[in-house]
Amino acid sequence: MATITIYDQTKKEVGSMDLAPEVFEVPVKPEILHLVVRSQLAAKRQGTHATKTRGMKRGGGAKPWRQKGTGRARAGSTRSPLWRGGGTTFGPQPRDYSFKVNKKVRRLALRMALTSRLSEEKMMVVKNIDLPEIKTKLFAEVAQALGLEKALVVVKDADNKLLLSARNIPGIKLITADQLNVYDILKARQLVMLENAAQDLQERLK
Repeated sequence: MATITIYDQTKKEVGSMDLAPEVFEVPVKPEILHLVVRSQLAAKRQGTHATKTRGMKRGGGAKPWRQKGTGRARAGSTRSPLWRGGGTTFGPQPRDYSFKVNKKVRRLALRMALTSRLSEEKMMVVKNIDLPEIKTKLFAEVAQALGLEKALVVVKDADNKLLLSARNIPGIKLITADQLNVYDILKARQLVMLENAAQDLQERLK
């Protein structure tokens, strides 16, 4: 069973925490992580792109010239894809890019992502972050003390004071434990979890 140091918001050691091997010591398989990240990014795509086919273009009802005798190629409509201003052949149409990934696979990928951050020593547990008021400068001071640059900060419950104080700091993203996902974990250089969020996450992923 792995153990991790718990720090306060000034980065002083205040204790330690045992990490469940079922969550933080699983074999990491890149193909599983890749599948889940692709699924997340695909689900974000709007898929509202569209082009007009010849049937959707306005006009073009009259035959440009007679069928035979002109010496030119046959033409039935000025909205043919062969013509300038005509429709598009096989152009993109609205579609849904998302695809299903089983719940067990998503949970497994989340464990793998957490394991990879722990094994790479890019994970930190903080006892608590307490700010007297909503102020970006106060959170920036905490981030500097903890040495955070491109970090994902995980809290147990939505804290409006922390969220508003952290949202304008470049590279810092704050989310709740139930929103934690593989893409955000792998994208961030550092994973910072509050102690109660780490405990809650272990219970849910065991």
